[in-house]
Amino acid sequence: MATNDTLKNQLAEKSTQIVDPSKLGFKALMNTPAMKKKFTDILHEKSDSFMGSLMTLVGSDDYLSKAEPMTIIASALKAATMDLPIDKNLGYAYIVPFNRKEKIGKDWITHNEAQFILGYKGYIQLAQRSGQYKALNALAIYNGQLIDWNPLTEEFTFDYKAKVSDEVIGYVGFFELLNGFKKTVYWTKQEIESHRIKNSKSKDKEKLSGAWKENYDAMAIKTVLRNMLAKWGLLSVEMQSAITSDEKVFRVDDNNDLIEEIDLSDMEPLQQEIKEAEKVEDDSSAFDEFKETFATNKQQDSLFDDMNPPLEN
Repeated sequence: MATNDTLKNQLAEKSTQIVDPSKLGFKALMNTPAMKKKFTDILHEKSDSFMGSLMTLVGSDDYLSKAEPMTIIASALKAATMDLPIDKNLGYAYIVPFNRKEKIGKDWITHNEAQFILGYKGYIQLAQRSGQYKALNALAIYNGQLIDWNPLTEEFTFDYKAKVSDEVIGYVGFFELLNGFKKTVYWTKQEIESHRIKNSKSKDKEKLSGAWKENYDAMAIKTVLRNMLAKWGLLSVEMQSAITSDEKVFRVDDNNDLIEEIDLSDMEPLQQEIKEAEKVEDDSSAFDEFKETFATNKQQDSLFDDMNPPLEN
C-alpha cells in the first residue's frame, strides 16, 4: 500500500516530467515558461503585446490555427527579431500557412506549416532603420505617366497626374543614400512577367497563382524593391538576415534557437489564406534572388554601381 510520502513523490515526479514541445498545441506552447522567456529576451517590455497580437492572429484565422504550432511560433520569433509587427493589415511581415508535401515510401504526406514572409513595407522599414538611406520608394507606373527612361544615365521622367487608364506599364524603384549615391531602376511590365515566369515554382509557370494572382502590383513592387536593395543598396546585418530569412519555415531547436527548415520552393500556399493576408511575396526563394541579382534584367544595369558611383561636379 502506497504511503502519503510515496504518493507525494509520484506527483512531484509527474509535475517535473519534460513534455515534448512538438506534442503541445499552440496555446499550451505559448504558455510554457521557456517560450515566454524567448519572446521576453527578444522584445523585452513589448513582449506581452506582441504575444497578444500573435494569439489574436491565430485565433482569427482558421487556416493558420491548423498549422503546426512550432512553425507558427518560430515564424513569429523571426519577425520579433526584426522588431516588425505581424498584423497582416499593416503589411510589414506575415505568418502564412502552407502545405508541404513529403513522400514517405509510396505515399505523399501533406504537412500544414506556417511560413515567415516579409512584406515590402518590412524591407523599407529595415532599410530606413539602418540609418543609411535618405530616401527609398517603389511604385507602379500607369499608362500615360511615363515620359522618358534612360537606363544608362538612370534619368527617369514621369508625370504622376498624366494617368490615362488603370493599365500598369511598369514599376520604378529609387533610393538615395546619405553619402549622396542614388539609384533608380525601372522594370517594364514585360520584364516583371519574364522574372516571374523564370522564378515560378509552379508546374504552369505562365499561369498567375498565389500572391501574384491576388495582388500582382504589390508583388511586382516588392520584386523591384528587393532586387534593387540586394544589388545596389547598403545592407545592414539586419537587412541581410531579412533577405535570407524571407519565405522560409523555421523551427525552434532544443536550445531554443531558430533553425531554418525549408523554403517556399517545396511548398504550395493555401489560396484562401493568401487572399485574406494580401500577401506580397512571389513564388521564388528570396535567397535565390539575392544570389542571382546580377543575372536579372540586364537592360536595367547601369555602368555605375555602389563601388564606382558617378562623379559629381
